[in-house]
Amino acid sequence: MKDSEINKLRKKTRHNLGVKIKEIRESKNLTQVDLASRIDGRFDTSNVSRIESGRINTTVFTLFRIAKALDVNIADLLDIEVFEN
Repeated sequence: MKDSEINKLRKKTRHNLGVKIKEIRESKNLTQVDLASRIDGRFDTSNVSRIESGRINTTVFTLFRIAKALDVNIADLLDIEVFEN
């Protein structure tokens, strides 16, 4: 895979992960502020926004904390389309 393809895949993965988190959050009628307040440890609302918009690459530990706050399995967050069929 070329560097440009890897970068495109990285960007698409971040975007789709953010969309999935936002979908789950909204399905539970939570705002970004609500979600941030439910996440264990210090977590700023702006971080929720950056993750949902795909602007940052988050850690597995942060995904675990988000999943716990949303009361879903971490696998639910990772159930995303990345590769085109």
